[in-house]
Amino acid sequence: MTGSDTDGRTLSGIVLDYAGVLTDSGGENLLELVDIARDHGVRTALLSNAAGGGSVRRRLHGRFDDLVFSGEVAVMKPEPEIFLLTAERLGVPPEACVFVDDAPGNVWGAVAAGMVGIRHSSVAETIGELLALFPDLRAGTPREPSTDAPF
Repeated sequence: MTGSDTDGRTLSGIVLDYAGVLTDSGGENLLELVDIARDHGVRTALLSNAAGGGSVRRRLHGRFDDLVFSGEVAVMKPEPEIFLLTAERLGVPPEACVFVDDAPGNVWGAVAAGMVGIRHSSVAETIGELLALFPDLRAGTPREPSTDAPF
């Protein structure tokens, strides 16, 4: 399964920030969408400027195809290199990845690396934007999202 953006790019990867995105109220709904995306063959990664994974790694191990922490790779957002590294670890060109973060500078860094950027302001809006880019995730999902999921 792939999506496409307004430029007609084929999209096949989703990269999410942790703090300020998955920690936002309703963040579990984003994790459900990540699960559905993975079921549809979309590659997924968590990208955090944290020093190391610790409890986040334990909590999210298995929910993403890869977990990338700045402290472990010695480069931080918004440097384009960390986005390029994350895409490489996913096996997806950066142009095929969508990056979600609440910090505008980090979104611009991802765009500079070639990714599609989404500035997170609420879980419902972010899910809506991801579903617009990956419409196949909305219909015929192989798992049932929670009843309060906005998709």
